[in-house]
Amino acid sequence: MNNPHPIDTRPLITGDDPAAQTYYQDLVSEYGSPLLVLNGRVLKTRFKALQAALPEVDLYYAVKAHPDPEIIKIIDQLGGGFDIASAGEMSLLLDHKVSGRRTIHTHPIKKDQEIRDGLRFGATTFVIDNVHELKKLVPYRSRVGVLLRVSFRSASAIVDLSKKFGCAPDEVSELVQEANALGIHVKGLSFHVGSQCHDASKHVEAISRCHRLMQEINETANKPLSVLDIGGGFPADYELKGLDIEAFCMPIRAALAELPRDWHLIAEPGRYLVAPSVTSVTTVAGKSMRNGFRWYYLDDGIYGSYSGQLFDHATYPLQVFRDGERMPSIVAGPTCDSIDVVAENIGLPELEIGDLVIGHQMGAYTAATKTRFNSIPDARLVVVDHPQEPPVLVN
Repeated sequence: MNNPHPIDTRPLITGDDPAAQTYYQDLVSEYGSPLLVLNGRVLKTRFKALQAALPEVDLYYAVKAHPDPEIIKIIDQLGGGFDIASAGEMSLLLDHKVSGRRTIHTHPIKKDQEIRDGLRFGATTFVIDNVHELKKLVPYRSRVGVLLRVSFRSASAIVDLSKKFGCAPDEVSELVQEANALGIHVKGLSFHVGSQCHDASKHVEAISRCHRLMQEINETANKPLSVLDIGGGFPADYELKGLDIEAFCMPIRAALAELPRDWHLIAEPGRYLVAPSVTSVTTVAGKSMRNGFRWYYLDDGIYGSYSGQLFDHATYPLQVFRDGERMPSIVAGPTCDSIDVVAENIGLPELEIGDLVIGHQMGAYTAATKTRFNSIPDARLVVVDHPQEPPVLVN
């Protein structure tokens, strides 16, 4: 018979850590609970690390990963560009006086109003993947440049982003010809091999294939293709094993070195930058013993900051400041819905009402996909500048 409660194997940190416990308790005392704590120093460190790993590539932050004004402010200060996909994201950037010239509009499917909003905002580079979207741009052809999105599906990616969008590689030449006939300038190609990739092999394959496609087209093109957008897919360390972004990017860097030196290279990082930069702080609001499991009810859950467990297929490492025998436990969120369970059959030392439960690597696709079910207030975002790096578990 199948176990109705398979063991939750996510990384779990238990035991005394007086400095960390005091740090988080002080934040809760000042700002309340639940919280999302944005460590600006970690975000800056991650941005600079990816810049160093891909020195020839301009980084455009994927706003969808966590569209918070404080994150936009930090990326803006670092000189990054922005990958946008909606008028709402444009509005967020407008509030920070970010020029549309520092953006690329990457949603391949757009209403006419979205195109006009983008042009009004100052965006000039749009991504498309089919002839119907090309035709939508005809009225604005003197003001836009196009990147054709190409599909490269990766079996190793946790989230497949080439299922819904992207033309087949053998369709690229025909789309470029159609664009030329319509008087639309194709600047280059783009791809996204999927989110949370285990290795860079699919990036390398996509770069090499796009290189060949662009070279073949440029042999007869009046306006040669010269932009390559390599998308995102740079992973977060949900396993707390330590992530060497330099090693991850080494094969990507080698593949990019084969391209012409005058091509403009773009990437769209989101998860790698913001996941480790944000920590969740929740409080045990209640507890019970039911069917052999200790239940702990938090003041944040699946409908809030932990929404990425449903929508993003992510599992976030947890930390509690208790020690002792680990007993089968269930960690639930605050709503009335039974689906609101953060961790099922996880071995926890006994917790008490008022204890803190810390979620790590919680910056990407968490607050971005939260709901207001039961009209429960959102976790409050608090910005800090703290030297503490995200934890790493040592086996």
